[in-house]
Amino acid sequence: MASRGGGAPRGVRKVALLERKGRFTSARPLFERGQGLALDRKTRTREGQIAWVEFGSGRARLIRDLGRIDNARDVSEALALERLGRRGFSRFIEEAAEVAAASPADLPRQDLTGLPTFTVDPATARDFDDAVSASREGDGVRLWIHIADVSAFVRPGSPLEEEAFRRANSTYVPTSVEPMLPHVLSSGVCSLSPGDERLAVTSEIVLSGSGEVSSAAFYRSRIRSDARLDYDQLDRIFAGREKAPEPVATQLDLARQAASVLADRRAGTALEVNSAEPSFEFDGEGNVTRAVAERQTEAHRLIEQLMVLTNEQVAELTSGRKVPSVYRVHEMPDPDRVERMLGQLASLGLPAPPLPAGMGPTTAGELAVEASRSVAREARQRGHGADAYSSLILRSLKPARYLERNLGHAGLGSEAYCHFTSPIRRFPDLLVHRALLSATGGGEEGPGTAEVAEAALHASEREREAMILERDCDDICGAFLLERELFEEGYDKRFEGEVSGVIRSGCFVRFGGRLGDVYEGFVPARRIRGERFELNEEETSLVGSKTGRKVSLGDALAVQVEKVDSPQGRVDLFPSEG
Repeated sequence: MASRGGGAPRGVRKVALLERKGRFTSARPLFERGQGLALDRKTRTREGQIAWVEFGSGRARLIRDLGRIDNARDVSEALALERLGRRGFSRFIEEAAEVAAASPADLPRQDLTGLPTFTVDPATARDFDDAVSASREGDGVRLWIHIADVSAFVRPGSPLEEEAFRRANSTYVPTSVEPMLPHVLSSGVCSLSPGDERLAVTSEIVLSGSGEVSSAAFYRSRIRSDARLDYDQLDRIFAGREKAPEPVATQLDLARQAASVLADRRAGTALEVNSAEPSFEFDGEGNVTRAVAERQTEAHRLIEQLMVLTNEQVAELTSGRKVPSVYRVHEMPDPDRVERMLGQLASLGLPAPPLPAGMGPTTAGELAVEASRSVAREARQRGHGADAYSSLILRSLKPARYLERNLGHAGLGSEAYCHFTSPIRRFPDLLVHRALLSATGGGEEGPGTAEVAEAALHASEREREAMILERDCDDICGAFLLERELFEEGYDKRFEGEVSGVIRSGCFVRFGGRLGDVYEGFVPARRIRGERFELNEEETSLVGSKTGRKVSLGDALAVQVEKVDSPQGRVDLFPSEG
């Protein structure tokens, strides 16, 4: 590598575990294979220390301490640092954000501060992208979906925009968030916090009683949220266990009605899949203490339906007017992959629609939706397998991505779709705001075709990287929690689980215990007693060579833990015979 300013060449920076070896301290890469290198003899270290280390030619240099190898928060944060390369913003960007926060673009706005408005987000959220208002309109509802006007603060060509483009999204790990924008913007003036006057871009949409869009208008606005609700609180309100805040009680009821109607209209065209996001709790020292797999509730679905509606309306406008913009596309699946998926469902005894002759991509997409719904019904009847069966449906589909062309969204059944509703944490949303406002007289110059194409490709890549990091940190925290549970209750504890995946060498099992329901580990096929097991042709079951006994996706399987490697997020299991 070329040196800077005549100094020594800069080496590769990695997270390392520091280990004493006689008179020397060795730094060994923690998250990937690599040779340990000796640290400077004068470096003070302690047992179990992890650190940010620069590996050069033959030696290693400690940059800073990152904590302990036996602490979930320290290890999760260390992995985030290694994958992201750095944490936080430079002083230059922080100062630019402070200037922008104090002097947003002065553009015409409608004053909606008198309109009763509420937000709904996770309890731990600090950046509130979206807020909702509603009123009765004949037999339908008039909705105002207010989205933070980030484009008023992050201007085209500015250093803030360049930094937001580079990051492309906020990255969430169980212990922290690496925001796309500095906190003075993301959790400050851009966030639609209760009681504060904020700048927004409002979509005013009128729905008929049957859920059809009668009209849609888009404009810059000024709002003030009256109530900040979290999902658990809203579910308690819907269940009648808590009263809705008086300023927005009517608005909540109308929004609930609108979301229900929209969900009914979408029922025949959108995929029905089961998934859960792990949520971890930590003590003051960074030790993970509890976890739960959070599933969608009515509160989540209410916000989802309103945001999907808004994203569709914006995408239809920019697409119809041929304004350069970024779309969220989910292309129709390949017929051969859907055909294989139907065969996999059949191998598990799951109901599936018949395979038509001469199936094209559109028919394949319709079959995938139909299969997702029949499989979900069957899983509810069986009482197990919902997540595993949904994974078969999802693997048959193409991944959603960003693109400069509108190709529709097969998973949602949308002819036009974009991401518009989270500009605080996604760069494509910021470009969509500019595209929309340029088309509706909102005082913006829209992005060019080359700009949106570059942003779409980059954002898709960064999204994939962020998803992998988030999943790996979840695995690490889950492994630390499992280790804690075994220490407290005994290493011979038996867990009830379900087979979540099968490969030639064994099966993955998801299971829960007293402290959490987010554990997952691997059972080698050689540890399943009685006979030799091989993967079937459909790759849905391990089949015994003598008796034909099957261990299949979605099956219940009791397991015990053989080994936990918490810093790597790995758990080795074996079937429990008891």
